Amino acid sequence: MGIETSCDETALALIDGEKILANITLTQTVHKKYGGVFPMLAKREHAKNLLPIFKNILETANFLNLKQKARSEKLEDVKKILEREPDLLEQFLAFVPTIEKPPINAIAVTEGPGLEPALWVGINFAKALATIWNIPIIPINHMEGHVVSALLHLKGSKQILNSETQIIIRPPVFPAIALLISGGHTELVLMKNWFDYEIVGVTKDDAIGEAFDKVARILGLPYPGGPEISRLAEKTRKESKGLALKSEGRLNLKLPRPMLNSGDLNFSFSGLKTAVLYLVKKLEGLNEDDKRNIAREFEDAATEVLVTKTKKALNQFGVKTLIIGGGVSANKNIRRTFEELSTKKNDLKLFISNPELATDNALMIALAGQLRLKANKTKTSEKITAQGNLKIV
Repeated sequence: MGIETSCDETALALIDGEKILANITLTQTVHKKYGGVFPMLAKREHAKNLLPIFKNILETANFLNLKQKARSEKLEDVKKILEREPDLLEQFLAFVPTIEKPPINAIAVTEGPGLEPALWVGINFAKALATIWNIPIIPINHMEGHVVSALLHLKGSKQILNSETQIIIRPPVFPAIALLISGGHTELVLMKNWFDYEIVGVTKDDAIGEAFDKVARILGLPYPGGPEISRLAEKTRKESKGLALKSEGRLNLKLPRPMLNSGDLNFSFSGLKTAVLYLVKKLEGLNEDDKRNIAREFEDAATEVLVTKTKKALNQFGVKTLIIGGGVSANKNIRRTFEELSTKKNDLKLFISNPELATDNALMIALAGQLRLKANKTKTSEKITAQGNLKIV
């Protein structure tokens, strides 16, 4: 079973070898009115939603059977584990001891990076279940989950929850470069082998997903901003067909490409966001054409930086395999540009996440746990803790 609670998605998944038994992700919509994710609010929502989702995945997998009460000493241990999650504890004690142990052999749970209050809920839930069932916990790096998600191929039915769907992990040729792009991360990672990582490039300030959200806020677009920027940019490209729109005459639409020629593999997106802010301040209000053109130019600038730095990394390390994962990999323009790159470079093999599985989900955590278990590369789970700034090393 996989558990993912690193940010504002509460997700659980069950896999059996190459078969998906259940996979449910609930995105917390409560954050929209605040324009961002509040850690303690995310923690509360995880505690409220984990048990209902847990019941759902057991029912989906036909694992739900009633039994006699669990032993009292184990319940006392559970109370200690969940003492800081009273709502979750109440739901847990009312349900888990009353069911037969399902045929789950191990639990993979995200230990970081992410929002620590949110991470703790998933970790403590995993510990409580492991205590009741006497099974191991496999702590998983969230970014490693995104790597695995990019390597995932669905064979047969395209329905993610269809039990007839076969999941296949496509083996990359090592060494490989992984570009991990999300709301909190922009990293270039050299993969020397399975579970052998070296970070070779990072953002010096804002992550690319964070920049998308901030620019969307500047343009008055709703949260989350990334999909809104992409929607406007795609609409502009389609309608303009390479021609300037009416408002471009009053805008200097050429935004900077930060650190494009810095000589290293690092990124910076704060300056790009600030350039959008200054551009907007020069105008006496934004019309819809302004928003669409700025969205397109911002997305083009960010994409150019990503592609240029990634090409440099591929050449520097002589790599023929590129893996792209993280929520921002669902962006249509970024996907299209990297797919064009792989077409031009005949010797480059591209692995990129299925858009449905690019954002945070528990399936990628379960799969990463299964891979580590098979390779005997599991880390100790006795003292697993939430690590907000955990690196993929």
